[in-house]
Amino acid sequence: QVQLVESGGGLVQAGGSLRLSCAASGRSFSSYSMGWFRQAPGKEREFVAAISWSGGSGYYADSVKGRFTISRDNAKNMVYLQMNSLKPEDTAVYCCAAGSVVTVTVVGYDYWGQGTQVTVSS
Repeated sequence: QVQLVESGGGLVQAGGSLRLSCAASGRSFSSYSMGWFRQAPGKEREFVAAISWSGGSGYYADSVKGRFTISRDNAKNMVYLQMNSLKPEDTAVYCCAAGSVVTVTVVGYDYWGQGTQVTVSS
């Protein structure tokens, strides 16, 4: 069982940056692949980024590639999402998730946080 709590969301102007954090508690965090997803009002949850258990490989949605960076610190049970050059279309609730494999699909993750709101103004 893994519990996940996100933080770091907020209101930022277009072109600005935010760093989201995801604190994990529970057993064997370092064995899980981690992902970030987002959901805007009236839209389905969509994949943003994922990272393998070792932190050696990152995967990104085309819409954020080159602007967002996912990382993890297994010693601290933390996952991060650095978001640069933010756009109004990045506005959404961002959730982190833990699963046994690196995947872009929602159903591939077993544990989810509650999410943190990111709002980008134009």
